[in-house]
Amino acid sequence: MMDNGNFNERKNLGEGSEQSTPITARDAWHKKLYGRCDAEAAEASGTLGGSQTVYYGKTPRKWSGGKKALLLFGCILAGVLLLGCITAAFRGVNPDHERGDISGASGVRGSHIGVLYIEGTISEDSGTYSHQYALDAVDGMMNNKSNKALMLFVNTPGGGVYESDELYLKIKEYQEYTERPVYAYFASQATSGGYYVSSSADKIIANRNCWTGSIGVTIGTLYDISGLLQKYGIKTETITSGANKAMGDITVPMSDQQRNIFQSLVDESYDQFVSVVAQGRNLDTDYVKTIADGRIYTAKQAESNKLIDDIVGTYDEAVEEMIYDCGLVGCDIYEFRYQPQQSLFSGFVESVDKFTEALSGNSDINAITDFLNDSNQLPLQYMCEEIK
Repeated sequence: MMDNGNFNERKNLGEGSEQSTPITARDAWHKKLYGRCDAEAAEASGTLGGSQTVYYGKTPRKWSGGKKALLLFGCILAGVLLLGCITAAFRGVNPDHERGDISGASGVRGSHIGVLYIEGTISEDSGTYSHQYALDAVDGMMNNKSNKALMLFVNTPGGGVYESDELYLKIKEYQEYTERPVYAYFASQATSGGYYVSSSADKIIANRNCWTGSIGVTIGTLYDISGLLQKYGIKTETITSGANKAMGDITVPMSDQQRNIFQSLVDESYDQFVSVVAQGRNLDTDYVKTIADGRIYTAKQAESNKLIDDIVGTYDEAVEEMIYDCGLVGCDIYEFRYQPQQSLFSGFVESVDKFTEALSGNSDINAITDFLNDSNQLPLQYMCEEIK
């Protein structure tokens, strides 16, 4: 009779409630290290066949919500900084531009009138005005055969002597090179440097509520706090190579010689201003000096003093007047208006600066420091101080 003992034993291994679990290489290794394998640990915890994960040694680190947010912010910040560096490097590869590339004026197709907006303080970059952009726009239109005329949209209190004169000369170059008409429209304000850059226009049209004029030069306000320092026993000493090297120093009274030096700088720029107005408006120099005492004129007053040619109610009326005066019916109108290109990186830096300024802005020491720094800057300006 056949011995079925081995068969029954094998059968019991398959059906018994105490079935042995095969030992894998991983279990053997873990048993050697920790004294038991995964299956034994699971069986001991009563989770054999369940979804519980058995760990040996230290439990894996779990990130809290705050740490996750901090890690995410760090990654974003690193990405922004990297993007800023790449952008700066890319711009640095080719800093030179062809004329009209910055503003896009050289690429306009079809007969058109170009309108250049001159808004805000005329300086290198005041936020609303970019000197490089303005010069580039005029250059681009000058070299674009599709451009048929230039209109200046002026809404500014003025600005630096240097920037105002450079833009004025660029507009003159446009006129002489192209022989195309140039009109100027004065919006709510076209004073001092704003009038300077427009004085060569073939026709100046002002809004009926415009303030203009303010023909003159300022070097700013010079302070003398030497008496205040003396009151509190504060002494200062500046070492220079000449008696007038530090003229304008607010800690020392100004001498008569220094006052005359400053006045000579202002007078020379003033004479240049008068000459530009006289030439542009075809007026006698002596007459211009009688109306160029720095005062502001309304549109009607400016018209009666021969500083403007016409008064309108809206900008559109000024454009229509130019179109019909110059026979430009059918031309498109292209407006060139500077818009700061703010990247994500620059926006982040600006936000940080504003936050820092807000935290420290209430300090009296900061206020005094800012005052002293501003007092050391004495630029010559064609600027209307009253309404800048």
